[in-house]
Amino acid sequence: MSKVWRIIDIIKWAEEYFSQSLIANPKLEIEWLLRSLLKCNKLDIYLRFEEPLNTKQLAVLKEWINRRTKNNEPLQYITGFCEFYGRRYIVNPKVLIPRQETERIIDLAIEKSNLIENPYIIDIGTGSGCVALACASEIPNSKVFGIDISSDALQIAEQNKSRLRLENIYFGMVDILVDIPDTPSKKYDLLASNPPYVSKNDMKNLPKEIKNFEPHIALTDFKDGLIFYHRLAELGRKIVKVNGWMILEVGLGNHPNEVLSIFKYSNYRNLRLIKDFNGDNRVLIAQV
Repeated sequence: MSKVWRIIDIIKWAEEYFSQSLIANPKLEIEWLLRSLLKCNKLDIYLRFEEPLNTKQLAVLKEWINRRTKNNEPLQYITGFCEFYGRRYIVNPKVLIPRQETERIIDLAIEKSNLIENPYIIDIGTGSGCVALACASEIPNSKVFGIDISSDALQIAEQNKSRLRLENIYFGMVDILVDIPDTPSKKYDLLASNPPYVSKNDMKNLPKEIKNFEPHIALTDFKDGLIFYHRLAELGRKIVKVNGWMILEVGLGNHPNEVLSIFKYSNYRNLRLIKDFNGDNRVLIAQV
């Protein structure tokens, strides 16, 4: 008779197996897979810990574990979703996986929008739409525009919009290095962006699960990691209102200071580097 695998048995086995495979957070990873498989939250997993998995569920879980341990494929692509600012988003290898440090952009967008009656917000390089959609959700009196060069990414963004049932957000295709986005009659109050900032030289040093799976067009400018910031500094004055704000994610190391220098040279005001939850400078704010 085949072995009965209860949820608790799988958690214990997977913790050891993932550890042997050098997975950094084995317990969190098997919890993620089980939550997706069983369509439940983390608490439910432990409330149901005596529940056995059926043959079909075990087969799916086995496939997912093999993809994770043999290929280093990211959990979010395996299960087809991620979590960002308290909401669930569809993701696939056509879009970047949203990360916790990017949530600082939303915190700052909320803060800067507090005194604006009906803010117009643009998210440049929207990808899955997570930043634009989080802004539209958290700032319900806003109108948000998300743009991207990738039609595949925009399809994912539209799916996420439909799931969240938001009406105050619009997506469109724009090559930001060539074109100027359409602007409202009074320009935008706020520009947010998490642009490609990994340099061509640094791409080879990225972890395999990023380098081998996430879209390179969203990771790097294939040059020095600063191309998009030069362009955004140029565009800011054209599409953002006087006294409006730009909120931009930046990289690690000396990258934040390099970006800061670009905006200083372009005479932006009230420049600040904002730390993420790890204490690293990861967001630049600049006022037009």
